[in-house]
Amino acid sequence: MLGIATLALGFFLFTAVDTTAKFLTDGLHPFQIVWARQLGLVAGVVILLFMKGPKLLASNRPGLQVARGLMAAGSAALFIFAIRHVPLADAVAVSFVAPFLVTVLGALVLGEVVGIRRWIAVTIGFCGALIILRPGLGVVHPAAFLVVGAAGLFALRQIASRSLGNADPTTTTVAYTALVSAAVLTLPLPFVWEAPTWQQIQLLAVMAVLAAFAETLVIRAFELAQAVVLAPVHYTLLIWATIWGWLVFGQLPDGWTWIGAAIIVATGLYTLHRERLATQRKT
Repeated sequence: MLGIATLALGFFLFTAVDTTAKFLTDGLHPFQIVWARQLGLVAGVVILLFMKGPKLLASNRPGLQVARGLMAAGSAALFIFAIRHVPLADAVAVSFVAPFLVTVLGALVLGEVVGIRRWIAVTIGFCGALIILRPGLGVVHPAAFLVVGAAGLFALRQIASRSLGNADPTTTTVAYTALVSAAVLTLPLPFVWEAPTWQQIQLLAVMAVLAAFAETLVIRAFELAQAVVLAPVHYTLLIWATIWGWLVFGQLPDGWTWIGAAIIVATGLYTLHRERLATQRKT
């Protein structure tokens, strides 16, 4: 229960971070915002480096660690570019295709066995995403498809995490992700930099601190409880995003978005149930 509560609080803070980022896109370039978002995590890593020394960066698979950091930067950037134009709750609902993509990539890349029932659930889940996006109808802003790209990179990042799980400590993976993503996001800054106001600087600082705190809570949650127990908590993001979107921007999802989200959540929970049963059989 402590793990579940810790993860729920972490996701609540992540949606607060996303809300702040969306608010800031009115005056700042998304690259500036996502770069500032990573600075909180970088600060935490710098503290860890002082405590543990260079051995923190000792990796058995440095190439994959760097690739994971690039995926993290790309996923975060695409998501913030998207929420500049798309309601927050809609973007979060579409991002729920990530677990289905993890299932597909797990089968294709890692050779994991996926039964027919889970393939059916994945197919139905993607149909739910299409209901939200409604391609070709011009109802949803095209930027919503950037969320699909962000979800794809997030799924690849999860696959990389599975490969790194037995190779490096979690702290090493977090350090590489923070440092690599911040470094690559620094490259475009000279071309897009806009001088922030004092209020924007304060919001950027709060966003960075909340992002670092949220990341720490998520990591701690997975130390307190098994992943199969915590996975359903992921869907609380839609609740928090809807609340924040309504309070700050006066935006609520339309009926079709709720239907699509319900389909994605239902099939996602079913997929998690099948994974839990498979894990129990192995043990």
